[in-house]
Amino acid sequence: QVQLVESGGGLVQPGGSLRLSCVASGSISSIYDMRWYRQAPGKQRELVAAITSGGSTNYADSVKGRFTISSIPRDNAKNAQYLQMNSLKPEDTAVYYCNADWLERLGVTRSSWGQGTQVTVSS
Repeated sequence: QVQLVESGGGLVQPGGSLRLSCVASGSISSIYDMRWYRQAPGKQRELVAAITSGGSTNYADSVKGRFTISSIPRDNAKNAQYLQMNSLKPEDTAVYYCNADWLERLGVTRSSWGQGTQVTVSS
């Protein structure tokens, strides 16, 4: 099993920065990709950033150049992943979720989600 807990959200002014954390526990070494999603009120959940075990990253067009996703945690000593968010805009306001895909056993993959952390960008 892999459990995820996000933190780091809050209220920030436009142009400010936040760093979201996603702390993983359990079978950390079985994680092979991770993503951050967000969901604003009345909108569908959307993919913000993703990273594979090989280090390949992918970002939504709306956050390219402003957000950075860190590498996948590999062990209990370094069990956090981060989403650095700079130059925040009011439209970045949403609940942000961490998601990880992991290998339960050969041929069986699972997906875990965190509980979400609220980010509000407002003056």
